[in-house]
Amino acid sequence: MGTPAEARWLSSEETRSWLALNAVMIKLPFALDAQLQRDAGLNHFEYQVLAGLSQSPGRSMRMSDLAVLANGSLSRLSHVVGRLEKRGWVRREPDPDDGRFTLALLTETGWDKVVATAPGHVAAVRKYVFDALTPEQVRQLAEIGAQVIHAIDPGDNCLDVYAPAADD
Repeated sequence: MGTPAEARWLSSEETRSWLALNAVMIKLPFALDAQLQRDAGLNHFEYQVLAGLSQSPGRSMRMSDLAVLANGSLSRLSHVVGRLEKRGWVRREPDPDDGRFTLALLTETGWDKVVATAPGHVAAVRKYVFDALTPEQVRQLAEIGAQVIHAIDPGDNCLDVYAPAADD
């Protein structure tokens, strides 16, 4: 990586941008988690699991794929799915196409939980992110996010999972 004298230090504008992004990475998840806990008794990871299943064909997904979608380890997902099973929102069963895999399936009660929780979550996302931005900044945010994610993981297709590039 080189010595400190050879380091490519951040410019003042890059430092300002980095500090802003770092604050968003810390404060936004906390704010979203607090809203979900207060209004729905869920943490953000649990909601991501339920929402991911709700948007999957057949409201089911292999546990390994769901872990990637929710950005968590298979071990963490297994513990969370266990908690969601106890609440009656998810169930697990062997994948009929390949018994080596386990499917997580959203139950009707789980679907009802997502339907009841989503409006409050979307309102929080809108309040904390989109209401503060112009339409042009929203477009730029998507482009910037995709470029940063691509630099971290060139194979990541997180923007393709939930929504097309333009839906209006």
